[in-house]
Amino acid sequence: MLTVSFQNLRTRVDAAGLLTPRRSYYALKIASNLALSALCWTVFVLVGDSWWQLLVAVALGLSFVQSGFLGHDVGHRQVSRARRATYALGLLHMNVLIGAAFGWWVGHHDRHHSDPNNLDRDPDTLRRQVIFDVDELAVKGRTTFRRFVIRFQSVMFFVLLSQEAWRVHAAGFQAARLGGLRRLRLELSLVVLHGVLLLGAAFLVLSPGLAMAFVLVSQTVFGFYLGAVFAPNHKGMPVYRGAELDWLHRQVLTARNIRPGRVTDFVYGGLNYQIEHHLFPSMPRANLRRARPIVREFCAEHGIPYVEVSAWASYREVARFLGAVSAEARS
Repeated sequence: MLTVSFQNLRTRVDAAGLLTPRRSYYALKIASNLALSALCWTVFVLVGDSWWQLLVAVALGLSFVQSGFLGHDVGHRQVSRARRATYALGLLHMNVLIGAAFGWWVGHHDRHHSDPNNLDRDPDTLRRQVIFDVDELAVKGRTTFRRFVIRFQSVMFFVLLSQEAWRVHAAGFQAARLGGLRRLRLELSLVVLHGVLLLGAAFLVLSPGLAMAFVLVSQTVFGFYLGAVFAPNHKGMPVYRGAELDWLHRQVLTARNIRPGRVTDFVYGGLNYQIEHHLFPSMPRANLRRARPIVREFCAEHGIPYVEVSAWASYREVARFLGAVSAEARS
């Protein structure tokens, strides 16, 4: 529920023109991202059957995440408010370019935004194999492997990020089986098309062993980069169950910003402004930098903690938090 305090903040942000769509920005962003993807595949063809292709695989994995950032922005209606344009762009950037079902992602991500770090409702917390509170041990620690993960979760959390791409690919099919995916045939057909094109190109140009290595490296880099971008945003921040927090506090208290810079903004796709993004999900990525001082000032005025650290500090905080929870569970 929106509170009076949040409405006051929204008025300040709106007065600065920061909720206005940035069509020219996104037109350039989409064009440059498609050019990046095309460049990766052009180099792939030129290099041919050589182990240098593993470097191309790394670059391709990184480009997948950049496409994912645009799919994320599309899903939040930052690129277009029109339903058809949003869906078409979502299918292009999610289903075709990275092999994730856009319809599944929108529903999943909207639930996360509604209840971030809620141990009963946030799907980004529920689906993790690590625990964020000791009372999750009974549910998440049912097998020997899961208990091993929890015992060493300050390290295993980051190790398991390498599997994130495979989870993303499978999620649409799992959602379809549970009846949670509209336009099932269209979405899954495009996800399969992505897989066919990726595997077809790899095995057509490369020897079988190198083709397998190429796919494995590209997907591992894709998964780890994707997970590493999202991990600092909420992990290690307060978790809760059932507490009825208003929108402002629910979003600010559970999120962590990474100190900005031009390189950081690009690497994290603007998600380093996690507090601003959660408060205003439809705000164009390019405006988050300008919203930051407004939000910081507002939080200071109202005594609301606003957490912002360096990238490395954020990962240390995540590891320490997970280690502390693991130690408490063991004791």
